[in-house]
Amino acid sequence: MMHGYCIIFVFQLLSISGAMESGIVDGKKVKPHSRPYMASLQVDGSHKCGGILIREDFVLTAAHCKLDEQMTVVLGAHDISKKEKSQQRIEVEYHPHPKFTGEFDNDIMLLKLEKKATLNKYVKTIGLPKKDEKIPDNIQCAVAGWGQKGKKKLPTHILREATEKTQSSNECTKIYGEYFNADHMICTAFTKKKGGFCQGDSGGPLICNTKLQGIIAFTGNDCNDPKYPHVFTKIQAFLPWIKKVMQGLGDAE
Repeated sequence: MMHGYCIIFVFQLLSISGAMESGIVDGKKVKPHSRPYMASLQVDGSHKCGGILIREDFVLTAAHCKLDEQMTVVLGAHDISKKEKSQQRIEVEYHPHPKFTGEFDNDIMLLKLEKKATLNKYVKTIGLPKKDEKIPDNIQCAVAGWGQKGKKKLPTHILREATEKTQSSNECTKIYGEYFNADHMICTAFTKKKGGFCQGDSGGPLICNTKLQGIIAFTGNDCNDPKYPHVFTKIQAFLPWIKKVMQGLGDAE
């Protein structure tokens, strides 16, 4: 029991509270603007988390990305170290899930943009999953984000992507125990060779068969250690709440 507690304590420390400091480990650079729904969530020009544009006035992200400071969403970016002409910068209003306590479950948040994004070839929305859509085990899915890369965690400002494979919820339950909720989360495996998400990619997408299915949430101990599966918030479990917030009916479930 104590061993399990140590693991959970470590990944709380490194992967939740530290979740906004780095990015995709290895993987590859994304073709510029090939993921036009990607958002960089920034404070004073510094990237903190990823996000996903799901409507011209709403970005979906992780609830643990909420900060006390005012956050700006940057859309249409490829290199976030530059002021690219394609970029749109819009301030936001926070709508975290009401049952998110700062732990791991219900780790989902909507950001209401202060003005609608202008949709064009650089900025596009991505559709939400269907309510009863089955997410099979052992399929290759893509993750994407900005941040550090490689073993030395060298900085990069270019959007990167990697592939991870969905796996049985049992694999995550074995490692994370009560902290993994199979109804609300997706479990994935990855290899060091192909890379995967790390701190700073939180809030970014899990794309399976070209469809949005999950939000990057947490991992254990070392984000580049394949013995700790990666965990995503399962978007379809929260569709009624998402639709309610986007209809302006409040944040409550």
